[in-house]
Amino acid sequence: MSERTCLSIILAAGEGTRMKSALPKVLHAIAGLPMVAHVVRAAAAAGAGDVAIVAGRGADEVKRAAIPFAPTAETFVQKERLGTAHAVLAARNAIERGYDDILVLFGDTPLVSVDALAKARAKLAEGASVAVIGFRPRNPTGYGRLVERDGALLAIREERDCSEAEREITFCNGGLMAIAGKDALRLLDAVGNENAKGEFYLTDIVEIARDAGLTAVATEAAFEDLLGINNRAELAEAEAIWQKRKRREIMLDGVTLVAPETVFFSFDTEIGSDTVVEPNVVFGPGVKVSGNAVIHSFSHLEGASVAEGCQVGPFARLRPGAELRGKAKVGNFCEVKKAVVDTGAKVNHLTYIGDAFVGAGANIGAGTITCNYDGFNKFFTDIGAGAFIGSNSSLVAPIKIGREAYVASGSVVTEEIADGALAFGRARQATYPDKGRQLREKLAAAKRKAE
Repeated sequence: MSERTCLSIILAAGEGTRMKSALPKVLHAIAGLPMVAHVVRAAAAAGAGDVAIVAGRGADEVKRAAIPFAPTAETFVQKERLGTAHAVLAARNAIERGYDDILVLFGDTPLVSVDALAKARAKLAEGASVAVIGFRPRNPTGYGRLVERDGALLAIREERDCSEAEREITFCNGGLMAIAGKDALRLLDAVGNENAKGEFYLTDIVEIARDAGLTAVATEAAFEDLLGINNRAELAEAEAIWQKRKRREIMLDGVTLVAPETVFFSFDTEIGSDTVVEPNVVFGPGVKVSGNAVIHSFSHLEGASVAEGCQVGPFARLRPGAELRGKAKVGNFCEVKKAVVDTGAKVNHLTYIGDAFVGAGANIGAGTITCNYDGFNKFFTDIGAGAFIGSNSSLVAPIKIGREAYVASGSVVTEEIADGALAFGRARQATYPDKGRQLREKLAAAKRKAE
């Protein structure tokens, strides 16, 4: 199988007006990734070395979504919508290059599995010219039926054209198929438009292949694999299915999810074994967590790496560029952005660390912030290993704080602190006996007068 060349043609021209969006339908996301990119990933994993995307509105944007997973992807524009066979033939230039297998997929079926595509390709390797991917819904009403005899697929019959016997068939057309490259163009070119809509239907190639003495077969996939998305409700349904699959995969890989249904992953989330994820945690794109970590409740991670033995949260936010090294801790109501928290360092409470390096074993007190932005530019804060930053300190970047330095609580630090030094960056306290009581009485009198 691996030696057979394969082209994946992804039909992505549907406007999806029922999405009520200016965004092309196939660019709406599941698990942080556009639907069309999910399809491209599945095709690539099933051995499709090249991708041809047939698009309408937003063709450039659709191509950009696919490129990270198919660097050589080509886009073909379907100027007129004259049916699925017409759409596939928009990629004629790609088909003519002579692939062994052609996979025809839809950009709005993001849950298609690698296994479903591999099974269809395997049928081509065994000699079939057409392999249609079907499914068995609980209620087949409205679906085209797959008419088989002796293991061969004779036709795809739309329900309105079915005989009474054919209406009893529960094996239905999922729309996706694989076509032998050597037969693809002659089958597609033979499709006519003698129907009520005057369109060219891809499903007709089954009977065309049979009439030409070629073999068509059907393979079976789960209903979820073929779920098409046409509106926001179906988008949410697909998201729920994807998340359920991912949670199971993560748990089978040795991760504890205390309340699985409350944890949400992105398409590329990686979590090492023996990690514990507490309830209500969200993983945005680009997160990698090594083993034996703990992600406490109500934390949000995106574009971050968490090393072995680290603890995050509860109520913590790791933004893009956050890197926690071995056994570091970022605690409750803390935010880390584009910063390294080195081995064993602690950022425990109510703290913002941005554009910074926190050295190994350093302790950052509650309420500390790195003042990294002046309204125009970002600046860097370098905190040395073993440093102690007292609570409620403001570190005004650019600033360097030395190894094992000590910053007194409530300091505003604007100058470099040498290794081992003690720094106070606050105004001297002044105390005035009895003035506090006098001030309170004055304010209370003013309030009574105003009432």
